[in-house]
Amino acid sequence: MKVAVFGVRSYDVDPLNAACEATSASIELSYFEPLLDKSTAILTEGHDAICIFVNDVCDATVLELIHQHGVKWVALRCAGFNNVDLKAAEKFGIKVVRVPSYAPEAVAEFTVGMMLTVIRKYHKSFCRVREGNFLLDGLLGFNLAGKTVGIIGTGKIGLITGRILAQGFRCNVLAYDPYPTPEASVCGLKYVDTLEELLKQSDIISLHCPLTEQTRYMINDDTLALTKPGVVLINTSRGGLIDSYSLIRALKSGHLGAVGLDVYEKEAAYFFADSSAKIIHDDVFARLLTFYNVFMSGHQAYLTQEALRNIADTTVKNLKDLEASGTSENLVKYDT
Repeated sequence: MKVAVFGVRSYDVDPLNAACEATSASIELSYFEPLLDKSTAILTEGHDAICIFVNDVCDATVLELIHQHGVKWVALRCAGFNNVDLKAAEKFGIKVVRVPSYAPEAVAEFTVGMMLTVIRKYHKSFCRVREGNFLLDGLLGFNLAGKTVGIIGTGKIGLITGRILAQGFRCNVLAYDPYPTPEASVCGLKYVDTLEELLKQSDIISLHCPLTEQTRYMINDDTLALTKPGVVLINTSRGGLIDSYSLIRALKSGHLGAVGLDVYEKEAAYFFADSSAKIIHDDVFARLLTFYNVFMSGHQAYLTQEALRNIADTTVKNLKDLEASGTSENLVKYDT
């Protein structure tokens, strides 16, 4: 099987090669640094499958092009599949697989670290001390213990984040999810009946939802108006969950106490690349970077040794299963 791997960075190569060697898989990997889109789809010619990540474009146009080049399978190196047009994939007979769980602890631990960073201002203190400034003015934070944290989305990452906060920091952890899980109570999370109830009660809100038509822009002017003044908002899930214009308005008004973002809706133009010598043409993104109480990282939450190994192992297994039987336990269907 020949596989075209898009959006490759140095840290992706060794785990994927190791996974192929460990399973003696007859998989030939071609590594491409550019993201997949209609301009790079030509690179799929002569390949049986493609392997993509979160910011690759796999819409109907791209799927038609890769179908014409003989591609039969799309393997996602991530859990989310919002960048793949599943209806078009079904139309062209292309099967899509994903990595539903690679290292939920990685994202959960990063999320809690991001909370502590924006609340206790580690990043500001680090910069000050390096410049010889040891003043504490402007570094005032608050304790996590006793605070109410709202977890929106209780998949594995949401559950682990809630467990760390409830059992480790003694927070009062509320949760909202249309599909509750019994594990939540064991982890110390308490479900509320409505999103509105969670928004009104929470001192800190953390997003852990997939991006769907139902969840797109779930954080907007109306939902932000329900939150407490000074609320802290954390997003390590998908950028499209937040309406960035609404976020900026809430920041300008002073309603939001702090914001931690590891994702951004239009991140594909900048993330996973060095743009330090370039002009940021996205005015919304540039504006967000100017706020003193906004901390942003570049979709880093998943990046641990354990996660990369698990992603590679599951991806290779998915491809082997597809070649052997035409299906996989991690198959994503249009009606998902």
